Amino acid sequence: MYNTRLVSVGRLTMGGHNPVWVQSMTNTDTRDVEATLAQIKALAEAGCDIVRISVYDEACALAVRPLVDQSPVPLVADIHFDHRLAVMAAENGISKLRINPGNIGGEGNVKVLAACAKMHRIPIRIGVNSGSIEKDILAKYGGPCAEGMVESALQHARMLEKEGFEDIVLSMKASDVKLTVDTYELAAQKCDYPLHVGVTEAGLPGQGTIKSAIGIGGLLVRGIGNTIRVSLTGDPLPEAKAAWDILRALNMRTQGVQLISCPTCGRTCIDVAGIAARVEKELADIKVPLKVAVMGCVVNGPGEAREADVGIAGGKTGGALFVKGQTAMRVTGDLAEHLIRAARRIAETK
Repeated sequence: MYNTRLVSVGRLTMGGHNPVWVQSMTNTDTRDVEATLAQIKALAEAGCDIVRISVYDEACALAVRPLVDQSPVPLVADIHFDHRLAVMAAENGISKLRINPGNIGGEGNVKVLAACAKMHRIPIRIGVNSGSIEKDILAKYGGPCAEGMVESALQHARMLEKEGFEDIVLSMKASDVKLTVDTYELAAQKCDYPLHVGVTEAGLPGQGTIKSAIGIGGLLVRGIGNTIRVSLTGDPLPEAKAAWDILRALNMRTQGVQLISCPTCGRTCIDVAGIAARVEKELADIKVPLKVAVMGCVVNGPGEAREADVGIAGGKTGGALFVKGQTAMRVTGDLAEHLIRAARRIAETK
């Protein structure tokens, strides 16, 4: 992992060798404290470490205080155009600000904002998207590109650095996966600021999830990224699950059940899909690391099942239940129930 500087976000620390934190964003009316708080808590329960909220008027900025007071996770205020809203959010206890210094109203406003953030000891994330690059930079490079996005982000960072403020996080997202990866790779070479990684406007769950997994996963494999957000249209809760699935696939988060199941073929002897779906659903509450395998036949099944904490390999008359690498017993009947019970017994001992 690239060794970035450390930045505090509430009780969490970004950068260095700290975990990659999962972030999402509410889509409620921030002025509706009850609805927004309910979504924040649901996102935290789904695995979000940090939640961003939109602050687009004074009523939103005033809502920050009750939201912060009751939120189980640090909150980030998303601010555009009006630096006074950022100051109000900071004074009301927000843990981090997300701005674009280029649209906040000039160097004078940036100076005020930097002084406020420094006083309240909160970081500022500079967010640059491929659609928000300055016209002169677009003209210089002939369109959106990695070099232009990084130049834009670092140019904004220098505005804060000029004011003696360096608790900075950078994000440079695009909806194009390759452009996103190229941009973050270049940024990681040019600076040591922590990076918030994601593919912006990725689309609906499904295609958007795939785009995010390729872009975010490709960067994390290279050691690039300190917080991640999967951006999906609609309900934000699937964003948290997708982010966790990406981190689990890379063994960067091991909490909860990691399900291994075969794709099935003509040799399949049991209802792998049905058993796997039930196991995943009924063991969703488990928080300790637990690897569970559902395999359909005796070719690769026993080997894969032995590698898991608990697993089952299907046979013509039932299945073989493996616990901690050993063949525990041959089972018949409700194979999913046998596997779920064994998994819970193991989880209780961890």
